[in-house]
Amino acid sequence: MGMYDHMHQLSMWGESFKSNGSPHPLSSMLLPNTSPSILQSEDTSGTPGPLNKYDQEVTKSSEKIQRRLAQNREAARKSRLRKKAYVKQLESSRLKLMQLEQELDRARQQGLYVASGVEASHVGFNGAVNSGIATFEAEYGHWLEEQQKHVSDLRAAVTSNISDGEMRVLVEASLNHYYELFRMKGAAAKADVFYVMSGLWKSSAERFFLWIGGFRPSELIKILRPKIEPLAEPQLQGICNLGQLCQQAEDALSQGMDRLQQTLAQSVADGQLGEASYSPQIDTAMEKLDGVVRFVRQADHLRKAALVQVSQILTPRQAARGLLVLGEYFERLRALSQVWATNTREPE
Repeated sequence: MGMYDHMHQLSMWGESFKSNGSPHPLSSMLLPNTSPSILQSEDTSGTPGPLNKYDQEVTKSSEKIQRRLAQNREAARKSRLRKKAYVKQLESSRLKLMQLEQELDRARQQGLYVASGVEASHVGFNGAVNSGIATFEAEYGHWLEEQQKHVSDLRAAVTSNISDGEMRVLVEASLNHYYELFRMKGAAAKADVFYVMSGLWKSSAERFFLWIGGFRPSELIKILRPKIEPLAEPQLQGICNLGQLCQQAEDALSQGMDRLQQTLAQSVADGQLGEASYSPQIDTAMEKLDGVVRFVRQADHLRKAALVQVSQILTPRQAARGLLVLGEYFERLRALSQVWATNTREPE
């Protein structure tokens, strides 16, 4: 199968999910809370007792709704405050970035600055600061802080008796948080696709499992499955089908990426001996880098679709547990990186 056939297969794989026999979407699993006591019938006895009971239950239900609306308003207010603080942080980061650029200009003029290693991940070869990557690093730091809050909320929820509707709200909030990361990565890939592909924004242990700038969906499905059992037979079949489809899409992307890497290397190597570092071949290579950006976005599209499908196959409580497993998995990888980096080991 050729590269374009693989890409066509990838573009069609989402349709395959619809025919994999999986249960209805998550929303269809939620049944409205109906109470027989609320359904009033004509009282022929003339006694006000049952009617008062119905009125009391209606009043309690109304009070519960009002409390929930008040809680939602308070949560929205806090969210606006966090967003305001985040915007202020970005503005501060922008000012610091401008100061850094000025300092780098002065250092280059004096011949004092040499960029190297991960510390200069957002500094170009000529010493220029890549503002797109600097912005992404600031946004990703904030994303990690918010992710800790989502994991904490999920951890409390899975051991509580909250309703499926409330659980679904937490699930959707956690999913939207991952979708925001994919959006951020898309912008960062346009600024410096090599930076995103190398995983310099991740911990060292996370980079060990890196696949086209992120996690491999099929591998995470293998991690999640034993943690969310027991599963009904249709759910188990849906998860297995999803894993197979993800593996097929990953293989198609990996093969296409390998071929693009080969053609990119050949484009750079086609220059004549003795030519300057910049040559017409560099222009050709730059055109092919647009293809690398598209591969990163396709991989993130696959990651997003896998999260969506898993959440639709599972019940709200199972989905919350799966997202908690996912969040704690990445937390442990980051902790492993930190312990490895700080652990003092005697040379062998």
